[in-house]
Amino acid sequence: MNKQRSAHHIACAALFAAAFSWPAFAQQAVYKAPTAADWSALSKLPDFSGVWERSGGGGRGAGGRGRGGPSFTPPSEALRAAAAKAPQPEDGQTANCLPPGMPGIMGQPYPMEFLLTPGKVTIVIEAYTQVRHIYTDGRSLPEDPDPKFYGTSIGHWEGDTLVAETVGFNQYVQHARGVPHGDKMKIVERFRLTDPDTMSIETTITDPGVLSVPYTTTAVLRRHRNWTISEYVCEENNRNSVDQSGKAGIDVTLPGTGRK
Repeated sequence: MNKQRSAHHIACAALFAAAFSWPAFAQQAVYKAPTAADWSALSKLPDFSGVWERSGGGGRGAGGRGRGGPSFTPPSEALRAAAAKAPQPEDGQTANCLPPGMPGIMGQPYPMEFLLTPGKVTIVIEAYTQVRHIYTDGRSLPEDPDPKFYGTSIGHWEGDTLVAETVGFNQYVQHARGVPHGDKMKIVERFRLTDPDTMSIETTITDPGVLSVPYTTTAVLRRHRNWTISEYVCEENNRNSVDQSGKAGIDVTLPGTGRK
C-alpha cells in the first residue's frame, strides 16, 4: 500500500513539474515589490484611473483601404465568403458564456475600469467579468506565447500615450466568421487622454497572410467619476439550451423555479 502511495505521489509530482515547465510560465518576469520611487514615477503618468464607457468609434484600413471592415487576402476572403453562404449558426460562443476575445472584449457596451500600478496596467471589464493585464515593467513580448482569449500584452509609455502590443491568441479569436487568425497576428493599442474625462483608443491589427493590409479602428471612452463596476455573471439565469439533436433554444422558465 505504501509503495502504491509512493508511486502515486511521484506521478503527481511529475505532472506538477511538467505543468509548470510550460514555456509561457518560464517567460514570466520575477515579481519585485514596488519601491517608493516606483510609486512616485507612477504619479507623473496620465491619470487613466476610474470607470470608463465606450461611446462610438470607427474603422479603416491602412493607406485608405479596407474602410468599413478588414481587407483580407484572397484565401481568407474565400473563407469569409464561404462562411457567409453557409447556414448561420443558431448559437455562438458568447451565448454560451465564452468571452469574445481580443479585440472584441474592448468593444463591449459595458463599462471598464483602469487600474495603474507600478509595472502594470490592469483593465477590469464588466462584460463577462474579464480582466486584462498590460505589463509595463520592461519585459519583452514572449517568443512562444501561451494562446489565450486576450493574448499577452506588453506596454510602454510614449510621452502621454500608453502603447500596448498583444500577441498569442487562441482558436476562439477570429477576424470574421470562418476566418481564423494567423500565428503572426499582433494587436497594437494606443491609449491617450484627449481631455480629462475622454480617452482615445487606436487599435491596429496586423496579420500577414490573412489581412492584406493592417486594419485600424478608433474608439472613444468617457470617464464616469461616480460609477463602479457591477457584477456580470453570464451563467446566472442562463436560459440558452441545446437539445439532443444539437438545436439551440431558450428555456422560458427560470431554473429551479418553474416561473417564467
